[in-house]
This record gives sequence, C-alpha cells and structure tokens, in this order.
Amino acid sequence: MTQSPATPLPPPKERRRLREAGSLTQAQVAERVGVSRETVRSWETGRTNPRGRKREAYAKLLTSLGEDTPTEEQLPAEEAEAAVEDTAEITGLAATVTEPQPTPPPPAPLTPAQAFDALYAFCAPALVRQAYLLTGRRELARESVERAFQVAWQRWPEVAVDRDPAGWVRSVAYEYALSPWHRFRPRYRHPEPPPPDTADRALLTALLKLPPSYRRTLLLYDGVGLGLAETAAETEASTPAAANRLLHAREALAAQLPDLSDPTELHRRMTELASTGRLHAAKPPTVRFVGERRTVFWTRAAIAFTVAIIGATTLTVRTAPTHYEPPVPLGQRVEGVPPRVVQGALSEEEVSLRDRLRSGMTSGPERLAPLGR
Repeated sequence: MTQSPATPLPPPKERRRLREAGSLTQAQVAERVGVSRETVRSWETGRTNPRGRKREAYAKLLTSLGEDTPTEEQLPAEEAEAAVEDTAEITGLAATVTEPQPTPPPPAPLTPAQAFDALYAFCAPALVRQAYLLTGRRELARESVERAFQVAWQRWPEVAVDRDPAGWVRSVAYEYALSPWHRFRPRYRHPEPPPPDTADRALLTALLKLPPSYRRTLLLYDGVGLGLAETAAETEASTPAAANRLLHAREALAAQLPDLSDPTELHRRMTELASTGRLHAAKPPTVRFVGERRTVFWTRAAIAFTVAIIGATTLTVRTAPTHYEPPVPLGQRVEGVPPRVVQGALSEEEVSLRDRLRSGMTSGPERLAPLGR
C-alpha cells in the first residue's frame, strides 16, 4: 500500500499574500481550518507546516483564494490546457496528437513608476489605518505614509531589490509617525475629534497611553500579524525584549479594557477601529511628484551650501597673513618717574608779582636798562 503524496503548498509569503488578498484575518483562516491563530501565524512565517487533514483543508482554502484573486504567476486558461495536452501526449494518455503551441513572449518588465504605483496601491490604505492607531491623528497618519513613500521613491533602486518592500516602507512610516518632534508643530498641538463610538474611543485612548515602543510592538504582532522574530527585527530590539513589551502592552490594555484580554478579540477591535475613520491617501503620481520636487529642493540647497563654504574658505585663504607676527608684549610698570606737571591757573600772589615785574622792568632806579650805542 503506497502513501499518497502531500498536497503542495505555496511559500510562506505567498500564503500570507493570498490571505490578505482574500480580506481574511488569521483568526478567520484558523476557524475555517480548525486550528488556533498562533498555528496559522507559524504557517505563514514558515516556522512550521501543516500535516494530514489540516494540510488538505489549508491547501484547499489557499487554492480557492488563489482562484478568486489571480496573480501574474498563474497561467491563463489556454496555456494551462496546452500544458495538460503536452503532458498527456508525453505519457501516452492523449487520444490525438496535438501540435506544439508556440511559447508566448514573457511579459514586459514594469517600469520603476509602474512598480512604485503597484506597491503604493497595495500598501498605502492599510498603512494609513495602522498609522492612525499609532498616533490617533488622521492627518498625521496620511502625512506619515506619504512621506514614507516619498523616501521610498527617492531610494527606489534600493527598495525595489529589498526582500520586503512593504516592510521597508512600513518601518519608515512608523518612525515618522512616532517622531517626538510633531508635538512642537502648531498644527498638532490640539487633539483631533475622537471616534464617535464609545468602545472605539476607549480603545484608542488606551492605545495612546502606551509607550510608543509598546504601542508599535502590539500593533505589529496583534494588528498586522507579524511573528515575534519579525516584530523584534522591525522594532530593532531583541526577541526577549519584544516579547516583554508585548506582554506589558497586553496587560495594560486588559487592565483598562478587560474584554480585550483575548488576542483574537483585540485584533478584531483594532481592525474595526482603524476602519471607522475616513482615511484616504494621495494618488501615486502626486506622491512621486512631491518626492521628486523635495529631492530637487534639497539638492539645490546642498549645492548652495557647498558654494558658500567654498567662498568662505577662499576669502579666508586670501585675507590670512602670510608670515608670523609676534604679539606685542604687555607693558611693564616703571617706578621712580616723576609725575608730569600740568600748567594750571596762577594764584593771587603770582598774579600780583607778574604785574609788578611787568610794570617795573623799564622805569625806576632799581632797574638797569641797557643803552643802545
């Protein structure tokens, strides 16, 4: 008796992509397959693989999702039929001989702008909702996502070859959204109107009371659905530190909202809260245009600053002395020099003496006047 081969499964990242394309959460997939949410997360991260009947059910679910959302990797119906006929011909199972079909040319590669627009259309709506949960501000959430994609467009050669472009943009958006410098901006000094629902308002208030690192870890693990190792890598922390932050964040939320002690319920409530507000991002061409204009501005500013530095250096070189001039020594005090006499007003006795001398110089027996010859 031979054992039937195991049902083939797509790679872990493709499993996650199919689930997100089908608008299913990990909890919904776990309910359909009959496993826990943690098991589905480990299947999507590649740590474990399903076996037995669970593997069959999981593969069937992924197949149905793939049929609903076809990808570029899937073959068209005509090519699939041609492949089946070629296989049947080789194995001798075909009734008639079919002529070989010409191989279709490969699809034209996407331009950088088209690839960027596809990434933006796939990631931007979800990132805006996630940034709203981080900051509690709709305008700041949109600005963070747009700024992250502007940086991605400036570094597109690096982002295009990254293993996880969506994670790259998400990390930049989170860093910008949690920047402490926003508190000094006049437009963000006053809080925005809270959600109208009381439960949503309580959840958002509890989230904003958490430290930024705890809030980010909780959102990545329980909101986005990343594994613990991926969460630690994206938050630039060790795995034990990320686990500690996650536990403390859950405890703080459970202390304020006891009904959110279950991670599945917490994920559902966070998804509902992020979907209540009208959160829309700008169009991809607008983001690319603003990013290019920002790059031109900073390039010109760098050129102007460089020219100013060169001019200042040239002026300093031209005006600097060419030889050494010793400094003038400090003066020393000389003792024994009589003070300088300053002529002042005459006294009464000196005035009378001067008048008498002037009047008696040319007359009187007591004076001798020289006689001319």
